[in-house]
Amino acid sequence: MTIQNTTAATTTETIVSVAARQLAGKRRVFAGVGLPTLAVDLALRMYNPSVELVYESGVCGAHPTAMAEGIADSVLVSGAESVLSMAALFGYVLQGGNVDVGFLGAAQIDRHGSLNTSVIGDWRKPKVRLPGAGGAGEIMANADEVFVIMRRHDHESFPAELDFCTSPSPVRARAAGRGIQPRGHGVSHVFTPLGVLSRPDRFGELELTSVHAGISVDEAVAATGWDLKVADEVSVTPEPSTEEVRLLREEIDRVRLYLR
Repeated sequence: MTIQNTTAATTTETIVSVAARQLAGKRRVFAGVGLPTLAVDLALRMYNPSVELVYESGVCGAHPTAMAEGIADSVLVSGAESVLSMAALFGYVLQGGNVDVGFLGAAQIDRHGSLNTSVIGDWRKPKVRLPGAGGAGEIMANADEVFVIMRRHDHESFPAELDFCTSPSPVRARAAGRGIQPRGHGVSHVFTPLGVLSRPDRFGELELTSVHAGISVDEAVAATGWDLKVADEVSVTPEPSTEEVRLLREEIDRVRLYLR
């Protein structure tokens, strides 16, 4: 599909559109709430109509008729291929190696793709207390790969050291040397307001592979809290198409729950 550029897209619409395109060809996606919800919905409509959507509440093969406002929204349950207990979902579907992509959001991410969704600041007296892991730890460990959407790209969101590690990457899990090691690749792509970071090596670091229109490589590197690797060839992200923007605004998130 040819993507026609438009200057009308917001930063959020750009992030979501880029992420949705990456889901082309993926079979089963474990979708988180927030911006991942928009991305999987857009992918279903434009790039991958056969993608199978899985949600933490136990819904497998969701066919939402409207945007889900939570993991147990009735639009996910109605018409779904199946609804399992959470134990069956995590035990057989996720831990059984049947999820291609886990799609998550986070407050912080480090150079190897470990995530923080628990606290900002000191654990005993945090500046911000966040919702916590949910199923993100299991998704990180067991999905074939993980996509992450970040609303911000700055030193606080991309720190040299996480304030707290909620979902460890394979790198961090191996360094700890305890327990069952994760089977999955961990984070493979991170979509941010500045560009796209990728991690081709399971035990490697994230590297900058794409910047959005009007953003320079130097800006993306300067906004990152560690010495960000830069790919040999950094592309410019194609801007959202008129149809992508229309679907997001007029059909997917008409109440502006996630779009800002």
